[in-house]
Amino acid sequence: MDQPFVKLKDLLDGLEYKLEQGSLDQEVSAVVYDSRHVSRNCLFICIQGAVVDGHSFASKAVSDGASVLVTEKEVDVPSGVTLVRVPDTRYAMAFISAAWFGHPAKQLVTIGITGTKGKTTTTYMVKSILENAGYKTGLIGTIEVIIGDEHIPAANTTPESYLVQEYFRRMADEGCKCVVMEVSSQALMLHRTQGFVFDYGIFTNIEPDHIGPNEHKDFDHYLACKSMLLRQCRRGIVNRDDEHFEMMIKGHTCELETYGFSPEADLQAREGKLIRGKGTLGISFALYSRASGFEFPVEVDIPGKFSIYNSLTAIAVCRHFGVNKEAITGALKTAKVKGRVELVKVSDDFILMIDYAHNAMALESLLSTLREYEPHRLVCLFGCGGNRSKLRRYEMGEVSGTLADFTVITSDNPRNEDPMDIIADIRCGMEKTDGKFIEIPDRKEAIAYVIHHGEPGDIIVLAGKGHEDYQEIRGKKYPMDERIIIADILEADRRALDA
Repeated sequence: MDQPFVKLKDLLDGLEYKLEQGSLDQEVSAVVYDSRHVSRNCLFICIQGAVVDGHSFASKAVSDGASVLVTEKEVDVPSGVTLVRVPDTRYAMAFISAAWFGHPAKQLVTIGITGTKGKTTTTYMVKSILENAGYKTGLIGTIEVIIGDEHIPAANTTPESYLVQEYFRRMADEGCKCVVMEVSSQALMLHRTQGFVFDYGIFTNIEPDHIGPNEHKDFDHYLACKSMLLRQCRRGIVNRDDEHFEMMIKGHTCELETYGFSPEADLQAREGKLIRGKGTLGISFALYSRASGFEFPVEVDIPGKFSIYNSLTAIAVCRHFGVNKEAITGALKTAKVKGRVELVKVSDDFILMIDYAHNAMALESLLSTLREYEPHRLVCLFGCGGNRSKLRRYEMGEVSGTLADFTVITSDNPRNEDPMDIIADIRCGMEKTDGKFIEIPDRKEAIAYVIHHGEPGDIIVLAGKGHEDYQEIRGKKYPMDERIIIADILEADRRALDA
């Protein structure tokens, strides 16, 4: 994207800063935060990363052509370079990026969704409903970024602020009226969603997760970061049923509305029911608005009570766009999310699904949900990633052994570890239970096994890969899409029958 030169003072508008040397009339050719992309007359932002500190590249950035540096620490650079000092360069980058791209959020209705679970599915539901009602909508999330017909694989749940603004700019130029995006706690903590105010900020739920040395020091910090969204939006839409509701809304600065099963919620779900058909699972409920008294039935072909919450969230957002109930129910009936309880039709006798559950909490939630459908057998196929915590392996083994009737232990991104060592760790967790299991290291063979051994009434889960279409082994990613594997297995079976 070609950009004209922009005066520095226009990029710093609204920021707290100190001009340490140089001129605010300095013209900038580009905004850069990665020293490998420095270009002549660019503005280079020195970011303090978890591993690398951009301030250590200040001199190199100048020698490579940067004419302006934005820093939060002292740096030693020639007197001819314009130097701007700010309290926090990540925060500053969000505002500088927004100005650089011409504040594109002002041309869009911005919808941000945060929570431990439900972000990905809800973003797709919102997009589906809005587009069904005629609103061209962009999406930024864990799986991908969608701009018109372009699908860009995602590296982070929420990209760096510069990329957020670049995507907004491209969406606005593409004719999008709205954008719905996942907002992670890390993104809020690192100011990736500063530089604009969300029109709608949505909170789905919160559970202990992402707690560790490289994420959040404890649950209170995790919750505090999540709650920042309700101080960065005009209207907050919050799950009234969440046990941390009161803590989440503390200090909010937005107009607030709620949803849930609670009679205190503004938008309520009533009469939730599980639905099971040939090769399908779903839910239904009655939607009720406390303010207007309207009520209508909703049905979603995605299983579990959490699908009611996801649907409620999406409806709570989309009703502000004047979307009629036919557009809402039609979109929700067909809404699908790659790798999130994604049903893949292989037989009328049993159900097969792909899900991204790759830790004990997610797997327990998924298997507990599927137990409610009273399957003949609940079969769980999963592995664990290499170069990751052994504790996760023990925990997932124990969860599957406790909740599934039969488990197939296999590979999932072994990375630089021996797959059999990972399987042995999972086995340790399994052996704490009475669960039956088999070990099939080759994931393709494991998938073929569960398909060929499916029994009438079974629910079979392929857990861990979800939307991923690769297997990472010894530093290399090999193509491996479970949907393609399933199709190949079914095709091979057909050829064998025809032979």
